[in-house]
Amino acid sequence: MNLIVAVDNNWAIGNKGELLVSIPEDMKFFRKVTMGNVVILGRKTLAGFPNGLPLKGRDNIIFSKYPNYKVDGATVVHSKEELLEELKNYNDKEIYVIGGGSIYEMLLPYCKYAYVTKIDYKYEADTFFPNLDSLDNWKLIEESDENTYFSIEYYFYKYENTSPIEI
Repeated sequence: MNLIVAVDNNWAIGNKGELLVSIPEDMKFFRKVTMGNVVILGRKTLAGFPNGLPLKGRDNIIFSKYPNYKVDGATVVHSKEELLEELKNYNDKEIYVIGGGSIYEMLLPYCKYAYVTKIDYKYEADTFFPNLDSLDNWKLIEESDENTYFSIEYYFYKYENTSPIEI
């Protein structure tokens, strides 16, 4: 399992249910990496998508604690145990955790790679991602040159978890 996230200088990922910023090249990278694979996301993250619909071209697994929550075109799970059991059905595809904050936190120990877009700015935020630079088992293994979108500087990083929990 892997994860993909965009963070600012404080490892913030969102504010009031919205992304901090939308950078076209980051969105292209996200599509390229996740297309044809499995994405895991929470109910609130799904609500922030266009029309609240699952992502096309991907197997969407939605995590919700609401037992009657259903989504057309997606699999809904209600516990970490149910999610981990469901993931056994996808051995032939890459799995990507795509948010939000509580889903990242719950599944971070299971992830082998983290694809992190770091945005060189500090936004007002209420949702944060764990700072991988401060975690002993996460190592930076790749980094891009500087990219810019108008006046925003950003970088693509890849981290590796040296001791992921096997599913």
